[in-house]
Amino acid sequence: MVDMNRLLAAVSAFLLICPAVFAQGAAPGPASTAATSTNSAEIREFQAIEDKWSQAENKHDQYSLDLVLSPLLVNVAENGDITTHDQQVVKAITDDDKMYFLSQKVIAVRMLGNIAVVNGTYLLRHQVNEKVVTDRGVFTHVYQRQPSGWMCVNAQRTLVAENSGSKNGKEKRRKSSAVDLGLHVPFFGKTEKGPH
Repeated sequence: MVDMNRLLAAVSAFLLICPAVFAQGAAPGPASTAATSTNSAEIREFQAIEDKWSQAENKHDQYSLDLVLSPLLVNVAENGDITTHDQQVVKAITDDDKMYFLSQKVIAVRMLGNIAVVNGTYLLRHQVNEKVVTDRGVFTHVYQRQPSGWMCVNAQRTLVAENSGSKNGKEKRRKSSAVDLGLHVPFFGKTEKGPH
């Protein structure tokens, strides 16, 4: 009886996995392409969207943010804080940090039908305890195509430039390039194994 249950479980698992395996083996259509090159139309399109997002935050512009951020947005910040669309907008329009500056650079875009996964790097200058710091990191933004255009439904940033130590008891942020940070984006740089 135990062997029969195991056999049924194995057959059920096989039948559930088969459609996924065959779907993965299907030839990709125009709606499902792999990561694209830096010269692709998708990269240019989403860079323009990311630029609008950055400019909206830099100018504390609620209207422009609402054109980019979906009402369903879930945002995961570098420190792990999770916020919604409304919380992000309120933060952007009420922030009185005069040094705040966000810049985002798209590295790769994967199109999955009406969903686009955008990966890139960001630079965020802001004040912490009355000192100006510059954070550098990577982001993943998931966009959904809406009648009005692409809107971000999920965003996550990861800080990759950590504090490099202290000088006279004051911490400074390390400024470095993507290569210095150990970032590797396929097709766009070198690794210890050589160029790609």
